Amino acid sequence: MDSTTYTTDTSEEALEMQLECFRKMTPQERIAKMSSWSSQIKRMAFDAIRRRHPEFDEHQVQCKYIELTYGEDLAAEFRSFLDGKTTADPGQ
Repeated sequence: MDSTTYTTDTSEEALEMQLECFRKMTPQERIAKMSSWSSQIKRMAFDAIRRRHPEFDEHQVQCKYIELTYGEDLAAEFRSFLDGKTTADPGQ
């Protein structure tokens, strides 16, 4: 197996061990692991945005994440949604 396909900082032996562990997992365990990694990567992305833009409030961080991940159009819709939510009656 060519490890450069997957990573540049993991030895061939370590990669084989990782893959063997994944092969031994049940489908439920694999899904749980991927979900955990996905959440961790999302947290890391949010943290990076906060470091780059310390002036952003949490809604601005969320909008920037959406813009970087899904594009400017969806981010603009999300901003409009937030604007509507913040100006609406809190009881709604």
